[in-house]
Amino acid sequence: MSTNRVEGAIDKGVGAAKEAIGKATGNERLEAEGLAQKAKGDIQNKVGQAQDAIGDAIKK
Repeated sequence: MSTNRVEGAIDKGVGAAKEAIGKATGNERLEAEGLAQKAKGDIQNKVGQAQDAIGDAIKK
């Protein structure tokens, strides 16, 4: 598993927490930061999936 997938999962989790805390406290900036970090995590996870697929194809 590529490090991008791990880091992407971490970013998604932290982003979700920030978003939830921002919503609960009415902090729109923190909520927006959370949404952005979740999106970054999604992209990073997709990059990691592609890297894993390329690595698997090379091994064959």
